[in-house]
Amino acid sequence: MSTVKALVFGFTAVAMLVAFPPVYGGDIKGRVILKGKKSNANAVVFIDKIPGKKFKTPSDPAVMDQKNLEFVPHILPVLVGTEVEFRNSDDVLHNIYSPDACPEKFDLGSWARGKTKSRKFDKPGCNAVMLCNVHPAMEAYVVVLETPYFAVTAKDGSYEIKNAPAGKHTLKVWHERLPGDSATVEVPLKDSVRVDFELSKESSRKAQ
Repeated sequence: MSTVKALVFGFTAVAMLVAFPPVYGGDIKGRVILKGKKSNANAVVFIDKIPGKKFKTPSDPAVMDQKNLEFVPHILPVLVGTEVEFRNSDDVLHNIYSPDACPEKFDLGSWARGKTKSRKFDKPGCNAVMLCNVHPAMEAYVVVLETPYFAVTAKDGSYEIKNAPAGKHTLKVWHERLPGDSATVEVPLKDSVRVDFELSKESSRKAQ
């Protein structure tokens, strides 16, 4: 290969790496069974803190709406430091307050349809309940995590965390009513690894 062709090849390879950065990890997938519950939805599966690794806070806020007298979504996992924008899409007044310290208790007051208010969640590990003092039956959770590698289970309990970093990590699962659980997972460079959980009051686990 001539020197000119070698240089062209080298520059092309660098350009491709910039345009298409390599993927350094595989996917984590599986299923979470919630014993005694009608649905297996709304469990949060996440990679726990990675020692020595910090992640950039998203520039765009996460969104939790109030619609048809419900919080949407019911469970909102966010990376620590994320701003959450609370919306009201109903034709009635809504309020949002939380008795949980993330980093402190708060009450955003009440507001009408089309209005928004925001709150930053910067206390890692806090699972803050969201309540409305106008409608006591309304309830949701903001789950504050230390990595962006998380997923919320579907009705059948399935979940998938894509492009997780390769290596050995602690995988945890959280649910608002049942005890959580954890497992050690070895994420491959490519393909996927499966981890299944079964949560109950005794918090037993099945992993593959």
